[in-house]
Amino acid sequence: MSQKTYVAGVGMIQFAKPGASKSYIEMGAEAVRLALKDAGVDFKLIQQAYAGYVYGDSTCGQSALYEVGMTGIPVINVNNNCASGSTALFLARQAVESGAVDCALAFGFEQMQPGALKSIWDDREPTMGKSYRAATEVFPEGVGMPGALMLFGGAGKEHMEKYGTQMSTFAAIRAKASRHAANNPLAVFKKVVTTEDVMADQVVWEGVMTRLMACPPTCGGAAAIIVSERFAKKHGLRTDVAILAQAMASDTPEAFEPPSMISVVGTGMTRLASQEVYEKAGVGPEDIRVCELHDCFAHNELLTYEGLGFCKVGEGEKFVLDGNNTYGGQVVINPSGGLLSKGHPLGATGLAQCYELSHQLRGSAEARQVEGLQHALQHNLGLGGVGVVTLYGRG
Repeated sequence: MSQKTYVAGVGMIQFAKPGASKSYIEMGAEAVRLALKDAGVDFKLIQQAYAGYVYGDSTCGQSALYEVGMTGIPVINVNNNCASGSTALFLARQAVESGAVDCALAFGFEQMQPGALKSIWDDREPTMGKSYRAATEVFPEGVGMPGALMLFGGAGKEHMEKYGTQMSTFAAIRAKASRHAANNPLAVFKKVVTTEDVMADQVVWEGVMTRLMACPPTCGGAAAIIVSERFAKKHGLRTDVAILAQAMASDTPEAFEPPSMISVVGTGMTRLASQEVYEKAGVGPEDIRVCELHDCFAHNELLTYEGLGFCKVGEGEKFVLDGNNTYGGQVVINPSGGLLSKGHPLGATGLAQCYELSHQLRGSAEARQVEGLQHALQHNLGLGGVGVVTLYGRG
């Protein structure tokens, strides 16, 4: 029988630019300690742990967790690209919901290097080969660009050509992110910028993107304690944030046939996972008032509005121009500032989203607080591919 699952505690450290952070061991351990303190749980009560990261050798999770305690529990290391943190959360939730354990830890961290994302291995076939081959077929002029820029920029360009979306709309998304991040003490970039500032920034793709429309590499850590209802009652833990539904999806053939840049960057996974979550929970996108989504590029944020069902396909620009992505609109997107302003330490990102939404549902998000919440939606994407969508609700 499935058990109800709750987020009993969350922790997140200040994100930082590469070279300005502590080691991944220190960041991971600190995030775990913060989550344990927030939950009021002794580390000895943790029964399983799942560690999310991308750039690191095997058993990095143990290296970080051993700084907190060594109790002999299973530690599972998770690498699912940019969705590694939410994959760790998915596994922790699944373990508790199934009854395998009553208290699980999900944590993520990343110690990143400056510059564009790149593979460490050059002596073998790269991952995402299917994605790059499809992208090259539909978008040959992108060959030679940094991979993420080619894929997400190409998807944004396709949306512009199909639906008339303007580059300034992506700039407005980035400006919105900066306004939200200004109220987040844990964000890396707190300077408020305007749409005009974003448009005037360094051009990385003429007519498509400026530098500010892409999230930079950052370092950080975040964690969450997931518990069953019976465990929470036994130990007097909070049950005000419940995981109502969660789904993980990988690509289907439609992502590549026929080749489309919008499909290649995971909108199909987003749609598949979100529809499953809505059906499980008996809610729809119209019920969501706050959402932390994967805005690795401003272009992907707009595509995700459509993938999550907040607006119809092709109407993402109207959604932005009508002010429906911020306070006073239909749904507050990324009150934390998102990846664009808060930062994107790959393995920590999904758990940082959990941190933000847990505080939103608790009513403790301070200046970022979205009022009157019953639900909060999380979307975390990793190319290659994985899409994780999580719906939280008041316990």
